[in-house]
Amino acid sequence: MLTLAFIGLVGGLITGVSPCVLPMLPIIFFAGTAGKTTAPAAAAKVAGRSEGDVLVAEVEPAKPARDFRPLKIIGGIVVSFSLFTLTGSVILSALGLPDDFLRWGGLTVLTLVGLGLIFPALGHWIEKPFYRLPKINRNNNGAFVLGLGLGTLYVPCAGPVLAAITVAGATGNIGWRTVVLTVSFAIGAALPLLIFASAGSRISQRVKAYRDHARGFRIGGGVVMILLAIALAFNITDVIQRSLPSYTSGLEKKVAENKTVQGALAPAIGGASTELANCTPGAAELASCGAAPEFTGTQKWFNTPGGQPASIAASKGKVVLVDFWAYSCINCQRATPHLLAWDKAYRSLGLDIVGIHSPEFAFEKSAANLQSAVRNERIGYPVGQDNNLATWTAYRNQYWPAKYLIDAKGTVRAINFGEGNYAQTEDQIRQLLKDANPSVQLPAAVDGSVKADVGVAGRTPETYLAYSRSTNLNGTGKLTPNKNVAFGLNSSQPDDTYSLGGTWNVGTQNVTSTQGSQARLNFNASKVYHVLSGQGTVTVSIPGEPDKTITVNGTPNAYQLVDRSAAERKTMTLTYSPGISAFTFSFG
Repeated sequence: MLTLAFIGLVGGLITGVSPCVLPMLPIIFFAGTAGKTTAPAAAAKVAGRSEGDVLVAEVEPAKPARDFRPLKIIGGIVVSFSLFTLTGSVILSALGLPDDFLRWGGLTVLTLVGLGLIFPALGHWIEKPFYRLPKINRNNNGAFVLGLGLGTLYVPCAGPVLAAITVAGATGNIGWRTVVLTVSFAIGAALPLLIFASAGSRISQRVKAYRDHARGFRIGGGVVMILLAIALAFNITDVIQRSLPSYTSGLEKKVAENKTVQGALAPAIGGASTELANCTPGAAELASCGAAPEFTGTQKWFNTPGGQPASIAASKGKVVLVDFWAYSCINCQRATPHLLAWDKAYRSLGLDIVGIHSPEFAFEKSAANLQSAVRNERIGYPVGQDNNLATWTAYRNQYWPAKYLIDAKGTVRAINFGEGNYAQTEDQIRQLLKDANPSVQLPAAVDGSVKADVGVAGRTPETYLAYSRSTNLNGTGKLTPNKNVAFGLNSSQPDDTYSLGGTWNVGTQNVTSTQGSQARLNFNASKVYHVLSGQGTVTVSIPGEPDKTITVNGTPNAYQLVDRSAAERKTMTLTYSPGISAFTFSFG
C-alpha cells in the first residue's frame, strides 16, 4: 500500500507542476484572496501607556484571523476529483445525465463564485446554505464548494498513474489499491495549488495595499474567474498550453517506463500480462511483440466509409500505427501535428494511422465533443471511440498518448509512451514500409519535426485527388465515389488548383484512369511529386519544355515530375494510360 501511495503522490506532484495546471492558477490565487483579510475593528486591542500624568490610548491592530479557505478549496478539489474520476460515469449513468454534465456544472460554479466576488450580496446567498456546517471559519464554507466545482474542471496531464485510475473507474475494477492510488495522486497534484491559494490568502491579510483596496481586488478576481470559465468552456486555454514546452514530459516518461511503477500499476488497471510486455516502450530497435489485438468494444467510428469500424485484419499488408489519445489531453494535442504529418507523407505509400480515443474523463465520452475535436484538429485518418477502454485494455496500454507500430503481417513491433521520440518513430515507420515493399520510393523524412507540414510561403500546398480528402479541384465534373465520372479540363487553370479530363473511376483514396484520362495542374514549386500505382505510363507536358514520360510499375510510389533549382509558377498537363491510380501531388 505504501508503494502505491508513494507512486500516486509522485505522479500527482509531477502533474501539479506541469503545464496542464496553468489555467487553474489564477483561479486558485484569487480564490485564496477572497476570505476575510482582518478581524473586525471592534476586536482591536486597546492598551495604555503613561507619559507623565497623561494616559495615552493606543489601538493595537488585531492579528489576522486564521484562514482555512485555501485548505477548503484544495480539500474540495481532492474530494471531487477522486470521486468523479472513479465513479463519475456510474453516477451520470444512474441519474440519466449527459457525459459532460459535471464539467458544465463546474463551469457554472466557477462563474457563480466569480459573480459572488463582484456582487457581495450574491456571494452571501451562495454561501448561505453552508452556514449550518461546523463554524470553523464559517464565512468561507463556500470555498469547499468552489473546490468541488474546480475538481470537475481539473484535467491533469496524462500519465501512467492517471491511466491506472481511469481504467479502474471505467471498468468498475475499484478496490482499495485504486482508492489509495487515486487519493494520493489527487493530494500530490493539489499540493502545488495549495501554495498558490495560501499565497493569495497571505497577501490579502498582510499586504496593506490589498487591504486598502480589497473591494477592487475582489471585483478583479471575480472578472478573472468569469473570463477563465469562458476560456475553459471554449477550450481557449488549450491553445496556450500547447504553445508551452512540455517541461515535465521527461519525468513523466521516466515514471511510465519504470519497471517498478509498471509492476505496481498493472494490477490496478486489470491488465493481464501478454506478449506485448515483450516490447520495451521507447526502444529504438524494432522487436517482435506478438499479434496486434483487434479493435474491440468501440462505440462509433469517424473518417471511415459509412462509419464502419476499422480493423487490423483489413489493414494486413500495410504498416499500421495505432494512436491512443484523448482530445482534452494536452500531451496528445502536442503529438497530433506529427501524426498528421506522417499521414500526409506516408498514407499513400502503405501507412494506416488509426486513432483510438480512450477518454480520461466522463465529458470526453460525448460523441459530439469528439467529432468536434476531430474536425478542429483536422484529423483525416480513422478514429474509433473507445469509451469503455476495451481496446485500451486489449493493448495493455498505460499512457496518453501511446503509439503502437504494427508491421504488414500484423505483428506489434514498437511501442512509444508519451510525447517525443518522433524522429525515431518515423525511422521505424520508414523501415517497416521498406520491409513491406522493398521497391517503395519514400519522400524526404519529416524527421521528427512538423516544420515541413507548415509549408513555404507561396508554395502550392499538397493536393489530394481522392473523394475522401479531395483538395484544390477546380474544373468540370464532380467526384462521386465508386463511379466512373466524366471530367473536363480547364483551358486556363487557376493558381494552385487542378482539373481532371476524360473519364476516371473515383475511389475514396485515389482516382483510377480509364479512357482519355488527363489532369491539369497549376503549381508554384521547385519540385513536384506524384504518388501513383498500377501499370502504365504518364506523359508530363509543360509549355515550352519537352514532354516527359513516367513509367509506373507496382504499388504506390512517389514519382518525381519536376526537379528545378528554384520555385517557378507553371501549368502542366498529364496524360495517363488506363489503369493508373493517382493519389496525391506534393511539392518541394
